Amino acid sequence: MNAANLAKVEGLFRPLAVRILPKKTLVSIYSKARLNFIDKLNHDVPKSIYLPPERFNRILWGIKFRSPIMNSAGMFKNAECYEVMEKQGAGAYLGGTGTWNSRKGNEKNEISLPFSPYPLSHSASNWLGLPNDGDEANSKKAREMKKGKMPIGWSLMGSPNYEGEEKLKKLIKSMVAYEKAGVDFLEINESCPNTSHGKPQEDDLANRLIYINKNFLNKRKRTVPVIVKFSNDTKPEQIPELLNLLFEMGFDGVNFGNTSTDYELRRKEIDVKEVRVFDYFTKTFGGGVSGKPLKNDSLKLATLAVKHLKKAKPKQEFHVIRTGGIETWEDIEESEKAGISMNQWFTGYFESFAKHSHSIYKKLLEDH
Repeated sequence: MNAANLAKVEGLFRPLAVRILPKKTLVSIYSKARLNFIDKLNHDVPKSIYLPPERFNRILWGIKFRSPIMNSAGMFKNAECYEVMEKQGAGAYLGGTGTWNSRKGNEKNEISLPFSPYPLSHSASNWLGLPNDGDEANSKKAREMKKGKMPIGWSLMGSPNYEGEEKLKKLIKSMVAYEKAGVDFLEINESCPNTSHGKPQEDDLANRLIYINKNFLNKRKRTVPVIVKFSNDTKPEQIPELLNLLFEMGFDGVNFGNTSTDYELRRKEIDVKEVRVFDYFTKTFGGGVSGKPLKNDSLKLATLAVKHLKKAKPKQEFHVIRTGGIETWEDIEESEKAGISMNQWFTGYFESFAKHSHSIYKKLLEDH
């Protein structure tokens, strides 16, 4: 069964499975099924290509994005599905999140790379731990992908396997490798809640950004834009200080944001039939919550960032990107009304794919 048919069948079964299966059994099944589905999707390449009409094109940093929506980091860790995304009509492609070294990711209670959907809530949890083949290997794949015509970005971060300056040196090596591979933009993940007991990394942000400024931004051989991605749990009052730091250090954009670890808040938006699984997952694994529960916060934070951007007027071209709870064209319209330049989706993509198969972007952009 190909990915499109599998998604349709599974989409019908999923709400019942989450309600009736034992909690650990459910998470075990879906953790394995997620990987199998990505592999199937990678090989289920549409026969024809959908090119979004020009009215959906967006120009950021001189790069032509085919529409204002693309996949988010975490969907395709190792360069999977580029041709599928290109044929479907995505605005661009984002690989990763990657680290310099290869990583197997998290395992607990005999479950590898824990994942659970909450379909009635249009949400999901994951505690993956940055599984990837390493940036040296994936940058070579990215070089081959550049033969396509769709913009390519890569999400990356300092590996939890290193500490201090060694960690930062490896991050710079990764950035240089992707720059040489010809990727169009980079996204630094500053908010990954899935690397240490389900908690966000807690170290000195300013020093990391200064290091990247000194060792990459001021030395880049070509102008490859670098975006910094923060959590959707970011406090609104932090935005001016965060953006001023990015402006000063020469970064080119900000993304609000990553998954959430504010379980008490997100639990309020989980359907009562799915709370038992949500509680099991967050108490057992921690990890990040994605999807519709983040919709309001992603819009609020990105909107505040746009307002500060207009007020501060940095010298460089700077764009605000929104990730979290994107599901419909109406969500994109809200972003554009606020001045948000680009949208990324994850949970919404897979839910929409189960309904519309490879027509997913055409349905989103034109049939609304």
